[in-house]
This record gives sequence, structure tokens and C-alpha cells, in this order.
Amino acid sequence: MSAEAVTQITTLQILETVAESPFYIPMTGPAARPRRSLKHDDTFIVLDSHGDIGASAGGPDGLFNADTRYLARLELVLDEVQPLLLGSNLRDDNSSLTVDLTNPDVYRQGRIVLQKDMLHIVRTIFLWRGAAYQRIGVQNHSEDKASFDLTLLFGNDFADLFEVRGERRPRRGIASSKLLGPSEVVLEYTGLDGNSRTTALQFDPRPTRLAANAATYHLDLAPRQTHSLFVVVSCNKPATSKQAPFFRGLLAHRREMRAQTKGVVSIETSNNIFNEVLCRSMADLNILMTDTPEGRYPYAGIPWYSTTFGRDGIITALQMLWIDPRVARGVLKRLALYQAKVVDPLADAAPGKILHEMRGGEMAALREVPFAQYYGSVDATPLFVLLAGLYVERTGDDEMLAELWPAIEAALAWVDGAGDPDRDGFVEYQRATEQGLANQGWKDSYDAIFHADGRLAEGYIALAEVQGYVFAGKRLAARCARRMGLWERARQLEAEAAQLAEQFESAFWCDELSTYALALDGAKQPCRVRTSNAGQLLFTGIVREDRAQRVAASLMQPNFFTGWGIRTVARGEARYNPMSYHDGSIWPHDNALIALGLARYGFKHSVEQVFKALFDAATYMDLRRLPELFCGFRREKGRGPTLYPVACAPQAWASATPFTLLEAALGLEFDADHGEIRLRNPRLPAFLNEVVLRDLKLGTSSADLRLRRHGDEVSLEVIKTRGKIQVSIALSR
Repeated sequence: MSAEAVTQITTLQILETVAESPFYIPMTGPAARPRRSLKHDDTFIVLDSHGDIGASAGGPDGLFNADTRYLARLELVLDEVQPLLLGSNLRDDNSSLTVDLTNPDVYRQGRIVLQKDMLHIVRTIFLWRGAAYQRIGVQNHSEDKASFDLTLLFGNDFADLFEVRGERRPRRGIASSKLLGPSEVVLEYTGLDGNSRTTALQFDPRPTRLAANAATYHLDLAPRQTHSLFVVVSCNKPATSKQAPFFRGLLAHRREMRAQTKGVVSIETSNNIFNEVLCRSMADLNILMTDTPEGRYPYAGIPWYSTTFGRDGIITALQMLWIDPRVARGVLKRLALYQAKVVDPLADAAPGKILHEMRGGEMAALREVPFAQYYGSVDATPLFVLLAGLYVERTGDDEMLAELWPAIEAALAWVDGAGDPDRDGFVEYQRATEQGLANQGWKDSYDAIFHADGRLAEGYIALAEVQGYVFAGKRLAARCARRMGLWERARQLEAEAAQLAEQFESAFWCDELSTYALALDGAKQPCRVRTSNAGQLLFTGIVREDRAQRVAASLMQPNFFTGWGIRTVARGEARYNPMSYHDGSIWPHDNALIALGLARYGFKHSVEQVFKALFDAATYMDLRRLPELFCGFRREKGRGPTLYPVACAPQAWASATPFTLLEAALGLEFDADHGEIRLRNPRLPAFLNEVVLRDLKLGTSSADLRLRRHGDEVSLEVIKTRGKIQVSIALSR
């Protein structure tokens, strides 16, 4: 087959995929330079390794705020040529990016006027309060004077994030640019939604020449002389406003970041590489947190999902519950505020449903995409109830429970009402309009839910793990009801959970597969496919004891477990593809929830295997950062895992995964009512000989613990306690 024919087939496949899934993120070619990202609240920036925006094709470059791109190009050139990269480093706390550059040989009229490696150029970039700050430091290391032009080329398209992702629009608003003086340029855009958006670029000192798309400095540097230039790019700031000086803003930004991590459990282990993984994970979670009026909320991921997502926020908060329950508090309060009150088919909203996604761009405002406030997820609502119950058990916060109870009851009403349209006892989904998401569980690719012969499931679909979420949510809600003295409501919820478990076993168990069906389709026919969804069922506790061992054993077989983690779909199934988004890839957060499930049923050896696999994968990853997902190829000696090209990194629930794996291994349990922390059947993987937890809180008390591995056993030393608190090891379920 010719290369042209292959290209035509590949293009056709992409077009077919886009037709099936209108919000598919295409990957048409590799980025020429690696990307780096920074975030502060609702603003994030994607740059390349040189510190440039838009200098090379293939990446989602830009400065973004509230789902709009405010800068599409900011490229540095020396005498019209690109500098050479020496190194690019993201600070350990993610507060800034530093890029070291040097000059190539610079020619004028056929002769070299500046030899390579004579100029050291340092670009330092950070985000703070809706603005991107940059310092460009230049030093001349030659023995002669260096004369050259340093130019910053800039521009913008004010593209909606969905346009950047590949959506086409027949009409756009009006853009313009103007000089406000010798050192400031304003780029403006009036959208079809009637809103005006502005980007202000301020240069200090004033450039030698300033145009609407370029700022040029002519520099004459004596030997060893240094010079600094500063640029601030602001999103929607008044043209007359002046931003904080660079160094003052950077110090204030770092102080804020340090303050935000106060009160979080400190973790130190005997493995320095795992310590690096934990530090990177916490730093990534910290920048993904966004201050909202309801509290800090973990935005899902950069670049495509830097906004409020219901499912992602809930699961991330669940994963972080043991180290910082304040995250769950912020997530619950925000999602309760935006809980649906009316029926809106375009938004897939119905009373009681929990938000799936919130967007603030022009296309959302015009409803060109349905995501301004979109409710098209089947699992966020039962997960909200589940998280609320776990939060109350973790903290004993009865005041918060009383505040949340109306939202919990509204969510349960949706679960038993609109969420179960045929009243068969199972929560199911079908998108309300063709604009919505076809699949509405966490595996939301158009082809993620299918039968054993590869046919896509049709009609109202009941996902296996969603029934588990409902089961766990109702049991936890029953315990909450008892705390509030609502005894009859508690009995009713317990009975409903028990009935659901019985129905679930009958409808979903596939004895010939030793696991549960992926889903039931609209005709109530089970999708008899081996998937990781069954592992999440272990996490919820809905699985019968005698079947849990069979499910756990199947997940650790080579068709599932690759050595890097558990695949979403087992090798050999009809749509298995290790390079796909949901049909054979490895998702760290999925493995983390499976690990919690394995621990719940006492399969600690399997927990260790999953823990080690994900740790080993992280050691191969850039910055020791677990991405959203990676390919599900079998592990081979001497080779690292294969990356998935458009995975978000950082991504919230992937960043939280190392903490969840540690929680599963240690078997951490919190009894707020009795002031006790328990470690149930604790085990540590072979790469960890010791773990020290400091300031592990329970109410107003806390403890510092040291755990040491002795073969398959773990010893506990209580280093220090504050307040009334007990710590114990439990050796049974």
C-alpha cells in the first residue's frame, strides 16, 4: 500500500471518529518541541521548551483564561534567528519555568558578527492573578562588545478552547490591536456573544521599536555586561492598570503557594525517587487547585480540562481525603451550589443532577457547545453522595452534613427518578440531544461501551460501576441519616442498597468470564466484556465475597495486568487497542480505585503489584509525573511505558494516584467519632522500607507515624500525638 493511500485511510478514520464523537481531540502530528504548562486559578499557559508560544506546530500553545486564548504567539528571536536551547526547567513547586538559551552563529553580510555560545539568555516565566510575567536576562560572555536585536513576536486569535481542540466555526467576532504608548500594546476582540476580551502587553524598559505584533530591543552589551527585560501579558485587565513588579509578584506568588499546602499531611519515605514522585504529585495538585467562592476546587487537567468538572473533582477529592479533607469540602459545596434545578435537554440537566462540566468561553455562551453548565454524566450524581458520606466519616463534620443534606436528598431523588427512567432499579443514561456526550461514564469515548462481538451498546445504558457507586452512596447516606436522627430514612436507604446488590449480581455477573459485565444495553442485554470497571466495583463494596476473589484474580492476569498497571480493556476483547483512549490503555486513577477495592477485600499482595507497577511507570515519566493515561502495551525488560500523545499532564486524578496507592497499601481508616486512626492489614511494597507521616489529622488532633517494612509485616511507631487520638493496627476485615 502506498504512503498516500495510508495517509488517505488515516485521514478518513480521523474524520469518521470526529463524526462519531464531536468533541474528540485529534492528534495530527507531533509537536516539534516538548511542552510545559503553568496555571494559577482560572489562567493557564502552555509554552514550548524554549519558553515560546506558537513557535512550532503541533501543540495547544497559548495563554488561556476562562476557556479563551489570550495570547497565541510570543516568540523570541535574535537578529531574526531562533536562539539555541541549553535547558528548560520547571521549578519543583510549579511556580515558574526557567529556560536557558544561547545564540547561534549570527551572520551579517556573509560574515560572523557574533560567535555561537557568547550570549546567555535566561527566560523566567510565572502566572499570577490573570497575568503572565516574564523576565529575559541577557549576559555577554564574549571578550568583545555584542550588538544585536532581540525581538519578541506576538499575536492572538482569541480562539475558544474548543476551536483550539479542533472545532470549526462558520463565524467569529471582530479582532483589533492598538498601541497605547511606547511600551504597551492592547489586543482586543468583540465576540459574537457581545463580550469584549482584551490582552494587554506591557514592556519594561520601553522597546527600541514597538509595533502591533513585535517589540524589538537593540542591545549593545560590553564584555560580561548583563541586561534585563520584562514583559507582562494581562487577561482582561484595564488598559491603564499596572501589574506588580516581576520580583515582587514572584515572591508573593510563591508565598501563596506555600500557604496553600499548610495543613496537608507530610509524607517522607526511604525511597528518594518515590519522594520525588510524591513531591511532583503534590505540586501538580496545588497548581490545579483553583480558589472559588465555595472553596478550593481541583480543576481536571491542562490543557483541555482546566475547569470545574464534577466527576474529576469528586474522585480527586476522594483520593485526597486522607491527606487533606478540605478539598472534599470545597468540591461538595461548589457542586451542591450548581446542582441542577430544572430540566434542560441541551445541557442534559434534570433536578438533582450534579454538574459534569462548566465552561466560560464564547462558544459555550452561544451554546455552540453545550458545556456552559453541562450535566451529561451518569456517575457524578451518585459519586457526590458517596463523597459526602466519606467526608462526614473522615471528619465528623455534622454542620457540613446538615448543610449538604438537601443536596444529597435531591441527588438520591434523581438516582431513583430520572436516573432510572424505566424503574428497573438500575441507573442508566442516554444523551438528551445529539450535541451531548454519547457515553456518560468516565469511559466516555464513543466506542467505549460495546458487546463481546464489538457492537456498540445502544439505547439506555446501565454501567456496572455506576450501580456500585449508587450502592456505596446509599449505604453511606444511610449512615449520615442515622447521624441526623432520621432512623426511618436510614432503614429505607439500607434496604434499597441491599436490594440493588441482589439485583446487580443477578443481572451483571458473567460466570464464564469470572467477572461482571461492562454494562447492560437498552434491551437489558449484558455487555460480556472483560474491563477494569469490575475493579472499581471492588472499591464500592457491592461485590459478593465469593466472587471478589475471582474478579481480583482476573485483573492480575497478563491479559489485564501489563507490568505497568491494569488495562481498561483486557487483551483479546473485540475492541481491545492498547493505543486507544479507553479500550486498552492504562489510567493511573483507575488503577488507584482498583487498588482501594483490592485492599477492601484483603488482596494486599495484588495492591503491592499495582503500586509497584505505577511507581515504576512514574520513574520513566517526564518530571516523575503520572499523566492522565498511557498506552497499555506489555512491559518489556529495559524499556519504559509508551506514552499517549494527547494525555493531559498534569491531570488531577492522575496526580492524586500515588497518595491513593499509599492509602490502599497502609489500609488507612478514620473513625472521627471515637478519635481513632486504624491501619488495616498494612503492607508496604518492596521498594519502600519506611514511611513517615507527619501531621496526620483527625478532627482537631493529629499524629506523626513511622511505618517500617519487615518482609510481609509492617511495624508502627507513633512518634508524636497532639490532642486526643488513638492509632492502631487491625489485622482483619
